This record gives sequence, structure tokens and C-alpha cells, in this order.
Amino acid sequence: MNLQITKEKRLGIIGSGPMAIYLLKHVYDRIDTLKQEIDSISIFERSENMGMGMPYTPETTDVYNLSNISSEEIPELFETFGNWLRNQKRSVLESLNITEFPIRDSEVYSRLSLGRYFQSQYVLVIKKLKAQGITVIEYPRNKVVDIIPNAADGRVRVLDQYDTEHTLDKVVIATGHQWKHEQKGKLGYFSSPWPIHKILPEQDAHYDFTIGILGASLSAFDVVTSLSHRHGKFIKRDDKLIFKLNPNSPNFKIVLHSAEGWLPHLQYEQRKSMREIYRHTSRKQMLALIDDSGFMSIETYFNVVCKPALKTALIEDKLEDVANKVDNPDFLFIDFVETMSQRHEYNNSFEGMKKEMITAKDSVENNKPIHWKETLDDLMYSLNFHAELLTAEDHLFFRKKVMSFLMNVIAAMPLPSANILLALYDSGCIDLIGGKVKILNSDSEFETTKIEVKGLDGEISSMEYKMFIECGGDKNIELSDFPFPSLISGGNVREARAKFSSQKASEVVEENLSKGKVFSQNGRSYLYTGGIEVDAAYRIIDVYGDFNNQINDIAFTHTLGVRPYSYGLQACSATSEILTDFWASMISPSFLSEVDIQKTTYLYEKNDNL
Repeated sequence: MNLQITKEKRLGIIGSGPMAIYLLKHVYDRIDTLKQEIDSISIFERSENMGMGMPYTPETTDVYNLSNISSEEIPELFETFGNWLRNQKRSVLESLNITEFPIRDSEVYSRLSLGRYFQSQYVLVIKKLKAQGITVIEYPRNKVVDIIPNAADGRVRVLDQYDTEHTLDKVVIATGHQWKHEQKGKLGYFSSPWPIHKILPEQDAHYDFTIGILGASLSAFDVVTSLSHRHGKFIKRDDKLIFKLNPNSPNFKIVLHSAEGWLPHLQYEQRKSMREIYRHTSRKQMLALIDDSGFMSIETYFNVVCKPALKTALIEDKLEDVANKVDNPDFLFIDFVETMSQRHEYNNSFEGMKKEMITAKDSVENNKPIHWKETLDDLMYSLNFHAELLTAEDHLFFRKKVMSFLMNVIAAMPLPSANILLALYDSGCIDLIGGKVKILNSDSEFETTKIEVKGLDGEISSMEYKMFIECGGDKNIELSDFPFPSLISGGNVREARAKFSSQKASEVVEENLSKGKVFSQNGRSYLYTGGIEVDAAYRIIDVYGDFNNQINDIAFTHTLGVRPYSYGLQACSATSEILTDFWASMISPSFLSEVDIQKTTYLYEKNDNL
């Protein structure tokens, strides 16, 4: 399908959280070019608070919930998060649960404070765009329920919850987290903790029983910290945090269920806090890895790109034994995952966290980077933006063997959060059970939730909770869950897919997957990777494989099938910057006639140099 430049004048953005804010910022940065194609911007936000985002708004989060990112790790807008905090009144900071001063750029603060920061930057970018002659129309408390493309005039109709139709020339889907909101049982089975207020006891009430949580991730910790602050007090004595349980709830306890039996790794110092796509490789080297079949093998990437960078980092960390293993030609990616996982495995994860705290505290307080973790994050970040080159077999390997490891290693828990966990552990108010969980009766109106646990030793046991909360995170959606039905019924979107390298491989894989995840088309076998398919410029792809130049989707929950390691604010900024750079390139006389990963990667080089 040939690319045709249309004179887009009316841009619509669905969502006003961090992804939308970085998109608006990058539009403003290129306004001299893009104002040729944009007269107005309509912004639709389903919540009351424009410019905050789901994790950071008081509608969903709690004053005790901490963000897991510091100011020095947040892509800068017009003002850094740290400077914004320093410019606030002490009373404002205290209302946001910030009580220790001075403000430090390396510290993590409450999610509510980060939300207020984003809102301030949102207001500022809107003001700056208006000063450039762009009309900005805001629609708070207005959920978009459908998107309807019109082939006749090339425009897009956006239908909101009030049955009002908005005609636009280009639409960007920039929504954030998408959670299930199922609650069943007289007291509490919750398929997600959000909004977190629904799981909290009423004022002056307490839960005098054990609460089960599925997952031991950072979102699980949000539940832990919100509940624990309402059932006791944290007291700081010398360098240690102590938890004193409220006598009105002597039986209050939290049990975390983790499939691997792991708690997250702890925060670590970084040499360079901002990720770069080509920090350890180059566009030329990456494209040279593509074989005659059009694939880039993840094992080839590990051998050619990852091994040299990881070896250097491991030696810097004085892990020569692992560096020597990496140097072995027979040492595979899975070997690296298993080797480093073993260094994190403890018979008791809380006691292991205590040991790890010594190293983590030394790293953060004395500016000692842990090079291999930072390097691995960079390498996987680079792989993420080239993932359409991977085979279906590699996508499966990455999701099943690598992602859980990465989420424990890279999505590191801030030290203040770890101190809260350890204080609860020392008081006997928290425990962790390893093994896979099967929920037995969440669909029934019982007073308790019954679960079956297949432990790490293979033994099966049953447990029962008055309250049970799933905190597994938001997964990439299925096509049937995509929130804009006309795009589905009209064939304007299709499920993301990856090609198998061989028919034989697809047959073996199908035996181990849910039915329908493997399919054939035009003599090739494919794997549904989840979510919807977008091209390298984040344009939606229809059932015929053609792009829609009027609709872009940059929502991570929709595009994780194509970009499996997209998470966090840095990826928000990079993704929206790639999109706006592509728009600017379309206006140039030398715009791309076709868009694929080989052509658009020149934008990655540009972004790394900013």
C-alpha cells in the first residue's frame, strides 16, 4: 500500500497520562514542522484528572504508594521532577507523604507527587502549544468507546461515552494500564487491586485475618504498603524500620504467592540512568544480523551483541567467574538467565533480601553502579525495538524464560520499599509462598477464596483466604478485549503475530499452547503474540496487512505483542518520539515510501543522540 500524505489538521489523542504528555512534548519540540499539519488537538480522558495517568492519580492510588522511579531516571519535560518538588511548599509536600528533606534526585517519592508533577507539565505543554497557535480542546471524564474510520473521506470518527461523534484527521491511542475490575465473594476476591481504595478497610476498621496476594511484584507491594499502614505504624530507630501492629488487628497478616518464589531485586546505582537503543550496538550491526529468511535470531543477538557488553560489565562488577562462562561459545542466553537466577535464589526470600540490601545500599549510597544489570536492561531495550525481526520460537522463549527474570532483575524495588517489607517480615506480618496458584472458586459467591498451590517441590496444597487480590500486572490484551469494536468488526486491526522459522516447530509448539495460538496463512505458520499489530511507525495494521495512516496506537497494553519489553516512562518518551519523528519525516521531501524496521531504525540513531 502506498503512503499518501494527507493534510491532517485535527489530531485526536485518547488518554492524557504520561504517554500522551511525552507525545505532546515531542509535538511541541517539532512544532515548526508539524504545525503545517496540525491546527487543533483534541484530548480525551476518561478520568477526572487530566494529565496524571492511572498509576499516579488519587482516583486509583493511595498516599502511601511509592513510585519506583527517581527524578534522575525520568525523561525530562520542561522541568525535572526533583526541581518541581523543590519548588513546592512544605505543606504541599507533606500532603503528598513527603516528610524527609532535602529533596534528592536519586530518591523515590509517592505516586501522588509524581502525578501532580505530570499534571503540572501537562498544563505547561498545553499552554505552550496554544501559544504556537494550536487549538487544544480537552475532554475530561469522557471515555472514548469507539473509533470509526471513514474510507470515503480519509477521516476518523471518535465516539465518546455520551454518544457524541468527533470528526478528526488523525487519532493516536495513548491509553495506559488496562485492568480487570472483577470482584466476587462477600468479602473479597479481586482480579486487580485498582483502584486501590476498594480493598482498604473503612475508616477506623481493620482486617483481623490473613490476606492472600497473587504476585510479588511492585504492584503487589502497593497493596502491602497501603494495607500495612492501616494496620500498624512504622517507626524508624537508628537505621532500621520497625513495624508495630495495631492491637485491634492481632491476626493481620499478608501472604504473597510468587510462582518462582522470588521477591524483586533491589534498586541499584546506574552509570547512565537513561536507556539508549543503540548504546551497545548500532543500526548497522543490528541490521547485519538479519538472515536470508528475514529473521534475526535471539541467540545470534546474544552472541554478537550481548556477550561482549555483558562480559565487560561482569568484569567491572568483579564477577570474573560469570564473565568466563559468557566467553564460552557454547554458553547460551538461557544459560545466562539460569546462572544469574541462581545468584538470586534463597531458601528464604526475605532473608535473601536482607543480604542483598547490604550490596544495594552500598551501590546507591556510595555511587557504585551494578554494571551487568544496567547493561542487560540496555540490551533488552534495544532488542525490544527490533522484536518484529524475531521468529515465533524466539518470542515464546523471550516471554516464557526471559521476561520473568527481567521483571525481577530490572524492575527493581526501591530501598525504602524494601525496608517496609523487611519491617513487616521481622514483625511476623508477611510471608511468601513459592509455586503456581490455581484459583478454585472465584466465580462463586463464597465468603472465602480457595486456591490450589503447586509448590516449588511439586507438592500440591490447598489454602483459603477471606480476601484474595490478584496483582499479576496488566497483560497484553487479546483482540476480543480491544476497546474499540468498530476497528475489530471492520477488519481495521488484527492480532499481532510472529512467523515460525519452520512448519515443524509450529506443530511442536501448538501441542503446548492454548488452542488457536498457532495458525497458518499463505503457506506460513504464525504465532499470535497478543495485542494488536502495529508497524514500525505504530500505525494499526488491518486484516490484509495494510497500515492505516490515520490511526496510531502507542498504548503498551495493546502493542506488547510487537514490542514485548516496553515498560516505564523512558519507553513512553522513546515511543512517542519515534512517532513524532516519523510524522516530521512525512512532511520532508524525502519521506519514506515504505515503512518497515529496516527503514525506520534511522530514527533510533537520531533519538540516541538527543
